[in-house]
Amino acid sequence: SQGQFPLTQNVTVVEGGTAILTCRVDQNDNTSLQWSNPAQQTLYFDDKKALRDNRIELVRASWHELSISVSDVSLSDEGQYTCSLFTMPVKTSKAYLTVLGVPEKPQISGFSSPVMEGDLMQLTCKTSGSKPAADIRWFKNDKEIKDVKYLKEEDANRKTFTVSSTLDFRVDRSDDGVAVICRVDHESLNATPQVAMQVLEIHYTPSVKIIPSTPFPQEGQPLILTCESKGKPL
Repeated sequence: SQGQFPLTQNVTVVEGGTAILTCRVDQNDNTSLQWSNPAQQTLYFDDKKALRDNRIELVRASWHELSISVSDVSLSDEGQYTCSLFTMPVKTSKAYLTVLGVPEKPQISGFSSPVMEGDLMQLTCKTSGSKPAADIRWFKNDKEIKDVKYLKEEDANRKTFTVSSTLDFRVDRSDDGVAVICRVDHESLNATPQVAMQVLEIHYTPSVKIIPSTPFPQEGQPLILTCESKGKPL
């Protein structure tokens, strides 16, 4: 039995996903294998189910392997699982199950339309439910804005986080129609970030100028003068 030893691997899964826990033994002289959860409840003893939980199913059972699946994984499933090989004495191997909390779709608050040119604007982007805490980044017309405030708070369940970021800037007429984007990156999102967008509407005082049809009119020629004004509203 010296060569008999159970081998396991740590597993990371997204909340709501399925975790596969695999325990292997290279050499085994017909000795039983068992998986137990962090509360030390037996889940499977060889191919026999021991815990009444419809989410837990057998994947593969042989003298060399005991693999089980846990579907619809919740944050409370996280912890250290144990595979036991019933030699004398019993040999064990630990596998830590990490459950990632998926951040909710972000929301941008603080914009009230319209904003006057020269005013200070403060936009806040918030997302809850991430584990570990999600990362928030701001973009203005696809250009990233640095130097923003970031706040991380523990949610009521004490497992996930609400993160928020605040963007402060003074607006001018060039900001009218600009798309401000809040982007949330997290390892549970499979490299597809979640985004929220706010299109800015800026009001500004009109500028006015007179444009002649020709810069140096000749005596007797017609002359057209155009008055052009740019402002918002028109």
